[in-house]
Amino acid sequence: MHANATRVRASGVNATGASAKGAFAVGALAIGALAIGALAIGRLTIGRARIRRLEIDELIVHKRS
Repeated sequence: MHANATRVRASGVNATGASAKGAFAVGALAIGALAIGALAIGRLTIGRARIRRLEIDELIVHKRS
């Protein structure tokens, strides 16, 4: 058990430079994915709002006629 812990620590120390670049790449991808997700959600909510407005307009038109 103790030997495994020291191996993990040693590998972590050796890979700090590479993992920093990897972490940055993963972070950039995550931010990109979040941005794309936010845009998609925003478009969906805007689409729903437009549909609601059309429904409201139709209701108003029906009430007038």
